[in-house]
Amino acid sequence: MSSVAVLTQESFAEHRSGLKDFEITGSVPEDEAYIPTYLEAFPPLPDKGSPGEKTGEPAGAWSKIRPIKASVITQVFHVPLEERRYKDNSQFGEGEEAKVCLDIMQKTGAHIELSLAKDQGLSIMVTGKLDSVMKARKEIVARLQTQASATVLIPKEHHRFVIGKNGEKLQELELKTATKIAIPRSDDPNGNIRITGTKEGIEKARHEIQLISAEQDKRAVERLSFEKAFHPFIAGAYNRLVQELSQETGARISIPPPSVPKDEIVITGEKEAVAMAIARIRAIYEEKKRKTTTISVEVKKSQHKYIVGPKGNTLQEILENTGVSVEMPPLDSASETIILRGEPDKLGPALTQVYAKAKSVIVVEVIAPAWLHRFIIGKKGQNIGRITQQLPKVHIEFTDGEERISLEGPTEEVEQAQAQIQEIIKDLMARMDYAEINIDQRFHRHLIGKNGANINRIKEQYKVSVRIPQDSERCGLVRIEGDPQGVQLARKELMDMAQRMENERTKDLIIEQKFHRTIIGQKGEKIKEVRDKFPEVIIIFPDQQQKSDIVQLRGPKNEVEKCAKFLQKLIAELVESSFSISVPIHKQFHKNIIGKGGANIKKIREETNTKIDLPTENSNSEMIVITGKKSSCEAARDRITAIQKELANLKEAEVSIPAKLHNSLIGSKGSLVRSVMEECGGVHIHFPAEGSGLDKVTIRGPAEEVERARRQLLQLAEEKQVNNFSVELQAKPEYHKFLIGRGGANIRRVRDRTGARIIFPSPDEPEQEHITIMGKEEAVWLAQRELETLIKNLDDVIEDSMVVEPRHHRHFVCRRGQVLRELAEEYGGVAVSFPRTGTHSDSVTLKGPRECVDAAKKRIQEIVRDLESQVSVEVSIPQRYHRAIMGPKGCRIQQITREHEVQIKFPDRDESAAQEPAPQENGDTDLNPRKCDIITVTGRAEKCELARTALLALVPVTIDVEVSYELHRYIIGQKGIGIRKMMEDYEVNIWVPQPEQQSDVIKITGQVDSVERAKQGLLERVQELKAEQEDRALRSYKVTLSVEPKYHPKIIGRKGAVISQIRKDYDVNVQFPDKGDEQQDVIVISGYERNANEARAAIEQLVAALQEMVSEDIRLDRRVHARIIGARGKAIRKLMEEFKVDIRFPQPGSEDPNKVTVTGLPENVDNAIDHLLNLEEEYMLSVTETETMAAYMKPPSKTMGTGGNDEDNKALAKGFVVRDAPWNAQGNKAPDMSSAEEFPTFGSGIAPKQASAWGPKKC
Repeated sequence: MSSVAVLTQESFAEHRSGLKDFEITGSVPEDEAYIPTYLEAFPPLPDKGSPGEKTGEPAGAWSKIRPIKASVITQVFHVPLEERRYKDNSQFGEGEEAKVCLDIMQKTGAHIELSLAKDQGLSIMVTGKLDSVMKARKEIVARLQTQASATVLIPKEHHRFVIGKNGEKLQELELKTATKIAIPRSDDPNGNIRITGTKEGIEKARHEIQLISAEQDKRAVERLSFEKAFHPFIAGAYNRLVQELSQETGARISIPPPSVPKDEIVITGEKEAVAMAIARIRAIYEEKKRKTTTISVEVKKSQHKYIVGPKGNTLQEILENTGVSVEMPPLDSASETIILRGEPDKLGPALTQVYAKAKSVIVVEVIAPAWLHRFIIGKKGQNIGRITQQLPKVHIEFTDGEERISLEGPTEEVEQAQAQIQEIIKDLMARMDYAEINIDQRFHRHLIGKNGANINRIKEQYKVSVRIPQDSERCGLVRIEGDPQGVQLARKELMDMAQRMENERTKDLIIEQKFHRTIIGQKGEKIKEVRDKFPEVIIIFPDQQQKSDIVQLRGPKNEVEKCAKFLQKLIAELVESSFSISVPIHKQFHKNIIGKGGANIKKIREETNTKIDLPTENSNSEMIVITGKKSSCEAARDRITAIQKELANLKEAEVSIPAKLHNSLIGSKGSLVRSVMEECGGVHIHFPAEGSGLDKVTIRGPAEEVERARRQLLQLAEEKQVNNFSVELQAKPEYHKFLIGRGGANIRRVRDRTGARIIFPSPDEPEQEHITIMGKEEAVWLAQRELETLIKNLDDVIEDSMVVEPRHHRHFVCRRGQVLRELAEEYGGVAVSFPRTGTHSDSVTLKGPRECVDAAKKRIQEIVRDLESQVSVEVSIPQRYHRAIMGPKGCRIQQITREHEVQIKFPDRDESAAQEPAPQENGDTDLNPRKCDIITVTGRAEKCELARTALLALVPVTIDVEVSYELHRYIIGQKGIGIRKMMEDYEVNIWVPQPEQQSDVIKITGQVDSVERAKQGLLERVQELKAEQEDRALRSYKVTLSVEPKYHPKIIGRKGAVISQIRKDYDVNVQFPDKGDEQQDVIVISGYERNANEARAAIEQLVAALQEMVSEDIRLDRRVHARIIGARGKAIRKLMEEFKVDIRFPQPGSEDPNKVTVTGLPENVDNAIDHLLNLEEEYMLSVTETETMAAYMKPPSKTMGTGGNDEDNKALAKGFVVRDAPWNAQGNKAPDMSSAEEFPTFGSGIAPKQASAWGPKKC
């Protein structure tokens, strides 16, 4: 298998490095770039030697070029049969070996091929990149070949060389030999290295380890201790001497740096080399110790750093020039003594150089107030940067919090820098001032404002700098710096703000949490209005989870008081409007209070401005809850009770009962008063509110029942005053109805005989078995005995039977046994069983307490007698009206059957009767009714007649209403919504003629009262539409205005903001000309005449202002446009709002990309242009710096043609140039790369016309 050679960046570098060693001769001026010859740049390949000739080393430059390594390699190795881990050859390529190989390929990315040799050995070929192949080989050996192990012993100190730096040598060795090498820890006394792998790999690894150990045996390490003072002489200036020694001897010499207090010099390398190096070093030491002497001099500590120089370069320079070593005291030492060590004749010149270096730099201090320092430095260091650019050797240092500025550097340059800084200070002192004010730290965040709004406004308005200390500093001193006048104005404003905040107060309002949401409003709309009214007051509501009623107000004292009064007034209105009363209304009258389609209740709600809640149909409650203002609630209550009085003969009476007896009369959870109300035919008894001290109790209901309830209440009150004895009795809940009896007959009989009061639990009470007996003690005991006798009889269960004719059975079992369930509930849970259908039996079985069974038998006999006396009445109503009579979900028919105790049966629908004769007028019936029109009513004769009258009353009638044809579409409404609403509200059907008929007659069909209400509603709607038509006529007034089209966008505004505001303010419609219109300058305004004229005046005033505006073009470098515009145009929008101008930047591809147009009033335009130019100057500094850095960072190949002068570009464009190229010879020319002859495509057969400069073409 062949390997593929890929030219990578690394291999190309190695390839080129071979050319570097090739020496090129020739005299070329040193200041010019050397241009190689063609043969030097492209050396010819060596000629192939003759077959008999022995090939030697390649000659010429090619001998220096390193071969390009293949990026993909292939290795083949063999695993003998005895070393194979898996020897099952039955299914070669499908067993464990194949799975292992597949796993290794996935892990390493190498390709593995297995083959089986004749000797049953395993041949493995691994292909891939070198690293992948080595890893795959190691995995294969470990997992497919049996492993052996061996140990090798080498000196313990050689172990670290086997491991290598960061274990790299050991990893390389394991990959190379495909083994696992375990080296003992440094604290392990055992020195054996264990190698695990194949026999071949173990031998290779042992050999490599022994080679490393043998190599280390040849090396030596020596340590020499010499005085630290002589180390500089051994190292030489800039360490040149020690480097020369290392190159000459081949040993590595390590001398500790001057800052390390060690005198030990370490020499490592081959033993001979180390010995040579030691001899040379000892000779230098002995010579310098013998010849040198020392002198000491005193130099100020501050000057020492100039003698040392950057990184000690000055000391090295003195050592190189004079051969004298200068010993400096440690930096942490207070000593100023410097020792010079060297030969006596050289100490003088060295001392001169030391003094010269010490005095070469001076330090000067300039005094300036600390607050001026940042102005001296300038914005982004501009001022100080200008000085350091002119005088680069001067170092300027500002000390925070101190008034001194230190200048350090050469004498002349320091003096120049000092003069420039003093000039800056003088100028700043003349035109700058500062002020310090002490403001309580708790007010600092208010001074700053949200996102720094307040403090930024003050800075921009007065052109000053304001420093407010951090919270961590716990300081109240605020410093203002800048123009003297601006400082004073800013100081005054800050003091005023602080004064206002000192006058600020916090007030807590107690507002019930239930009102919080109402005060805040939907999406905070209402509280926003309050905050807009009192902008200086902060209103804080508690979190809903806190269940707190405290609302906090914070702000100026007067404003807080005003806001508190406003909120208290608002709360009073809310409290007043949340007054609630409950009105007891008999359940049967609720529908009358609601009215048809809710008309009555809606009218009461609107006229009294109250909220009225009625109980649901399934509820047993008769209370109607009215919420709103007290007076409104009372008015609504009177309206509702008046409706009830009209519908029934109701009476209202008041009885005076001492307030202290009210609770005992009401009973536990209202049980006692409820029993009185139920016993007296559902009267309503209203006690005054607890704690009111009132004695009057109101009774409302039918006249007779009110009188009964009054007597009972007085009797109860008297009993309560005389005696209040009570006992409780237990009885099963199913016995309660039987104990009470039909219409309360049983319980009334007991009460009349004993004089005790008996109270049964209500359905919602938890204890359903407890019966309470109240009254005098003797009466209570007597009533208890009678009730216990009744309960005992009820517990005596018997079974009895009676005869009921089979034709009546269906009445009892129909509707899922409704009649039987009612019998069981009423008569103590008695079980009544009728014979099954088809048995033809007339025997009915009753099982239960004796008393209950007897009572149930009597009731069944009564029902049978009623059934036998029932008649059937036929009512003829056309089939088309049946659906209307039934009502939604049959509600109307259900109401008639309940009220009149009858059964109503509708005939089956006759589809053949779809083509009906002309309808009878207003429900009159035909003399010969059809079968499908007959409705059968079954019940007692008198009830059937009442039901028949009720059915005929439900037959719809039709009336015609004259409405102008032009108004029909407005009555119908969009998608018929108007006409549908009317039909739902009035429960009628309204027919509007088709448009093509152009008829004025609208037909209304429904019940008589509904039709009349619908007619009235329709006529009211007609009046509304006529009023709207008149209003539209008034709104159709139009005026026109001529405005130059160039002003149209300004009148419209951004996203139509300006024109929308005009439309809103004047309630007009403003129409601009379309693009294709002839009159492009005409604007049409329509609306009320007065509004249209006012809108026209407003637009004319706007145009007049626009005509005063001017447009000026300025040139801003396009590189700063993006910064000026800002993210999503935020910065430029803020700038346009601030200066009240319009700024337009050029579009991409514009002829002049730097041109920016500013439009507005002349003064605003000038101010905006000045600001833009300042921004350009500021941003260009950053842009220039960025581009300069980018130019240095970009590689030369990428910078070609993008910057610099033309000469540089031309030089770069020359490319690679050689001398004496074949195409430069006389008669030759360079090949044309665009020519198909010089560079033919593959497969083309073009014959060459002439010899090429590249030589003869080979086939």
